[in-house]
Amino acid sequence: MSAPKDAPLAGGRWYERAKLPLPSLGDPEGDRLPALPEVIDAHVHLFPDPLFEAMRKWFGENAWPIRYRLSSERAIEFLLSRGVSHLVGLCYAHRPGVARALNAHMAGLCRNQPQITGLATVLPGEEGAGEILREAFAMGLRGVKLHCHVQCLSPDAPEMHEVYGACEEAGLPLVIHAGREPALPRYRCDPYQLCSADRIERVLGDHPRLRVCVPHFGADEFSEYGRLLERHDNLYLDTTMTASGYFPVETPGWLFRLRPERVLYGSDFPNLPFAWDRELRAIAGLGLDDQALARILGGTARELFRPSTLD
Repeated sequence: MSAPKDAPLAGGRWYERAKLPLPSLGDPEGDRLPALPEVIDAHVHLFPDPLFEAMRKWFGENAWPIRYRLSSERAIEFLLSRGVSHLVGLCYAHRPGVARALNAHMAGLCRNQPQITGLATVLPGEEGAGEILREAFAMGLRGVKLHCHVQCLSPDAPEMHEVYGACEEAGLPLVIHAGREPALPRYRCDPYQLCSADRIERVLGDHPRLRVCVPHFGADEFSEYGRLLERHDNLYLDTTMTASGYFPVETPGWLFRLRPERVLYGSDFPNLPFAWDRELRAIAGLGLDDQALARILGGTARELFRPSTLD
């Protein structure tokens, strides 16, 4: 399947179409996974408690109410006890000087629970960014997470290249929220000015050995990211929140079928306004063939992050 040449853009800032904060859905949730292939959740946020609490307050005022008010340890327990086999833990540094503490927190969670693969973070451009990442990799973290909206940096900004080089040197992947949405008005910068598929294409070309995962299917530029996925074997996309029906845009079902070996399931847990299994049930209902479904729900993450506990 190819990206549709005339696929309509999701375009137009999503939050101009809705009153903020968005509502909690209050939809029912299951106690266990439905009948599915192995599920690896490649997008789980794990922060120290004070930062989680600050995030919940900010999201509740500016985005949506977070349904699962859990510590990192409880979030891990919640998903594993419901049948998720492995988690990829993500955090991001919102200012200089916090990355080392965040990375130490993530490494500690991974030491205590072998069913977690943790990624490091850093604020690109802060003093010693490369060394911070090398220290994190030595602690066992298996990649890097960046968030352009929060860190106010474009994917192709000069400060980014030190981070990309550290990942290439270690042979580890990068997860970077580089899609334009959700472009929350209270961000310190405008994601539509910072982010575009064109900028990610420059990164893919400049760093061909760097494996890059863009969450949320690169929302809202679904068609553009589909075309990049066809052209670049070092690009991956995760599905997070795109099958939820929560945002004012249709689920890009064709992207789930385009290159399943480059697509990963992710949840955004625990920072959700709806049931933890809502998207899994939606993905299961897309009519994917068994091989594609198994790839998206677990196989692609296994290959991208290569956690030792999954060897």
